[in-house]
Amino acid sequence: MLKYYIKASEAVERLRTDKDGVVSFEYVIVAACIVVIVIAVFANNGPIRNALNTGIGHITTAMSTLP
Repeated sequence: MLKYYIKASEAVERLRTDKDGVVSFEYVIVAACIVVIVIAVFANNGPIRNALNTGIGHITTAMSTLP
């Protein structure tokens, strides 16, 4: 029983001192934030989508009036 306690204690200590897992978790948080921002910007009434639609509309109008 003591052998398992020592192994478990060593495993917990390795997890506590391991910093690689923290960095990976931070990347996941940053990626999730970027996804949320992109979805908000390009949503049905998002500012970039509206600007693109307006710009394409102006270009289409200008092209249709050419001789």
